[in-house]
Amino acid sequence: MTDVSNKLTKIEGNAVPLPIENLDTDQIMPKQFLRIIDKAGLSKGLLYDLRFDEHGEPVADCVLNQPAYNGARILIGGANFGCGSSREHAVWGLQQYGFDAVIAPSFAEIFYSNAMNNRLLLVQLDREAVDGLLSESTDDPGSKILIDLEAQTVHSATKNQIFKFPLGARHKRMVIEGMDTIDLTLTALADIEAFEKRHFERYPWAAVM
Repeated sequence: MTDVSNKLTKIEGNAVPLPIENLDTDQIMPKQFLRIIDKAGLSKGLLYDLRFDEHGEPVADCVLNQPAYNGARILIGGANFGCGSSREHAVWGLQQYGFDAVIAPSFAEIFYSNAMNNRLLLVQLDREAVDGLLSESTDDPGSKILIDLEAQTVHSATKNQIFKFPLGARHKRMVIEGMDTIDLTLTALADIEAFEKRHFERYPWAAVM
């Protein structure tokens, strides 16, 4: 079970601008990094073909290789972020690299579920807001962004702007409390057991011995 003792209510830090539309999970985590049987070492594979050339040398003009963005906790992406295959490794790689949140105009549905289930916060803002944050993080790599999960807001420190983002109650609770879908189901265990008792009292022949 996920440790629910460490609540996450705020994410603050500088952001990496990566305005690539339709960035798919094959690009986020290339296939050669899917051979492992655990989650270890996936930070190296994150956006590998973008970060490294054919000889395995870092690409100097790749934003992820620029020292100014070292330690960034937030990634700002393009629309339809995380499309493609359903590989969960893409989420794990983003987290291992150090990202706690991704901001974009839209996300692929399966990627969204995988991310929230693993406590990677996905923040959907309208195009104008995302473009403004991209511009800000490009012009001033040290600028800070604060994401308040409880208020469901993104604060731009440099421009002193606040943007509201949608977040369903279930996913909000999962991210704040560090719960996955199993943890969330277990919170209703008493109700589940009560239903089961009533069901088998009414239909005793359905009980499995």
